[in-house]
Amino acid sequence: MNAAIAFDEPMPGISPDVYGERDFFAVAEIVHAHAGIMLPAGKAMLVYSRLAPLVREAGCGTFANYIARIREDRTEQARAVAALTTNHTFFYREAHHFEHFEREVRPALLRKLQARQPVRLWSAGCSSGEETWSLVMALLGPERSEGRRIAKSDLRVLASDIAPHALRKGMAATYGAKDMHPVPEALRTLWTQQAGDKVTMGPDARGLVRFRNLNLQGPWPMRGRFDVIFCRNVMIYFDNPTKERLVERFAEALVPGGSLYIGHSERVTGPAAGLLHSVGPTIYRRRT
Repeated sequence: MNAAIAFDEPMPGISPDVYGERDFFAVAEIVHAHAGIMLPAGKAMLVYSRLAPLVREAGCGTFANYIARIREDRTEQARAVAALTTNHTFFYREAHHFEHFEREVRPALLRKLQARQPVRLWSAGCSSGEETWSLVMALLGPERSEGRRIAKSDLRVLASDIAPHALRKGMAATYGAKDMHPVPEALRTLWTQQAGDKVTMGPDARGLVRFRNLNLQGPWPMRGRFDVIFCRNVMIYFDNPTKERLVERFAEALVPGGSLYIGHSERVTGPAAGLLHSVGPTIYRRRT
């Protein structure tokens, strides 16, 4: 990265002795190496606002001192990267994905479960859990007795993210009632519990999900393959080589015939294009 590039926006009131161009590009380089995330110069103020509290908390005084620390301290580096992630999401985002899942994928998963075969789903980059819980409710379905049979079968859902603060919200599984409005009413009624203006996922849904801290650019400890992977609006922060490597890993992590759902502005290119074929808008199936 070229430290001579000018910022796209001014930084009023910030002393260059505390935070300057060199500091921004050093942070951007660390974040890209750690998590594959690209930080253009226009994000200079965002980096300052997200990391300044950590700089103060660490007693470093300047960003240069903090950068020296996170180069050596992997735990603090992971904390800094997590602070710079974007965690915007909402229930039933890109609803056509859940409609496709319910119509085209769910029936086959239920047949596997009825045959006492395992079913595994992964919400990769799950943020604060809205995507994960939307997927779980869609799988449990609109009929209570069937949903409870599903919940007691060999079914597990992995929800992973790089940001511990987002994972904590997902694990708490409590949201504003108005945030649930995009979810079909039948699913909300069956699989959530409302108290005042708060809604909490019910025990049938919560028992299925395991939230885990995971950097998608690092090693994956999971041994088995997945029937379904959702990774949406995560790769928009990566450069193209990083995207292509990640999608190839997703494809290899799917069972034959397994489904991959990605974000509306994301595409499958590179080696993964030979492993996946399109079955709908930003929906892909692993070739058999």
